[in-house]
Amino acid sequence: MLVLSWNLYHGRAVPPAHRDLYESFAERLAGWAWDVALLQECPPWWPAQLARDCDAHEHHALTARNACLPLRRFIATRWPDFIKSNGGGCNAILLRGDDGGSDHRFAVLRTRPERRVVHAVRTTAGWIANLHAQVWSEERAQADAAKAARTVLGWAGDAPVILGGDFNTRTPHPPGLTDLGGHKVDRVLGRGWTATAPETTLEHGHLSDHAPIVIDLRREGSTP
Repeated sequence: MLVLSWNLYHGRAVPPAHRDLYESFAERLAGWAWDVALLQECPPWWPAQLARDCDAHEHHALTARNACLPLRRFIATRWPDFIKSNGGGCNAILLRGDDGGSDHRFAVLRTRPERRVVHAVRTTAGWIANLHAQVWSEERAQADAAKAARTVLGWAGDAPVILGGDFNTRTPHPPGLTDLGGHKVDRVLGRGWTATAPETTLEHGHLSDHAPIVIDLRREGSTP
């Protein structure tokens, strides 16, 4: 299973492009090979269209700054580098293939200093979860990772688990999960999975302030 994780930086670029970049992000995501895409800091109006453009199924969960969302969207699509993260946000899971997932769940990890959530979907291969942990605090990032892992493992029972995303720590160590690889704070953890090779960072031009990563996973005990 090819798992991609990318923090979309609220649809912005570095340096600022001063325009809506949906088409640029969608073109990249549609052109890359992946089975699962875990997206963070995604504008809340993007997941449905991304799923159509990437021939995928989508599940998302709102994060922070989403009050009066129509107004935020109006500003963000015209002046994204003015409103920045105040345009609203969500985390999204995109699934390619016939298995679009079922039993999508989310849990709020914290509300202060801002809302953070973990969400997950059950597939025939196991549970796949997405996280954006609290920034600027190693203690809070580790706490979010631990609570997210505990929550998803509770949902999953004995089933295999993948938990990926932006952990805002380079060394997340939640009990019950193994770090399978990643780049800086963007990691993929799992139970019942092993990486077939080191992760790859994908060429993304000026889009986002994070590099997208992709990692090839296989079930433990399966034939390569």
